[in-house]
Formats: sequence, C-alpha cells, structure tokens
Amino acid sequence: MAEIKKDMTIGEILVAAPDVAPILMSAGMHCLGCPSAQGETLEEAAMVHGIDINELMSAIENR
Repeated sequence: MAEIKKDMTIGEILVAAPDVAPILMSAGMHCLGCPSAQGETLEEAAMVHGIDINELMSAIENR
C-alpha cells in the first residue's frame, strides 16, 4: 500500500493509490479529474473544500 502524504498532489495520489479516490469523493472532493485538482496538494484541496486534513489523513491511512 502506497504511503500518502498531505503534500502530495491529487494527481500523484490517484496514480500511486487509486483506492483513495472513493475516500476523497465521500469527503466532498468530487472534481478529482479536473486539471486544477490534479496539481493541488491534498492539504490545499482539503482547505479549499473546508475539510479537516487530519481527519482526511486518518481516513486514508485506515483504508
């Protein structure tokens, strides 16, 4: 299982661990394929969507 870090871009995460996509979608990140989302870090995307990064990281780590 690939290690996911909050400074990785959404694009990097989806390539390394596609199984994380449903977690991101359920958290409210529905535009995973958008060009801007591909270049955003997980932390930036969480901030934009009003998601607590620590809770999101916990969900990803416990997948």
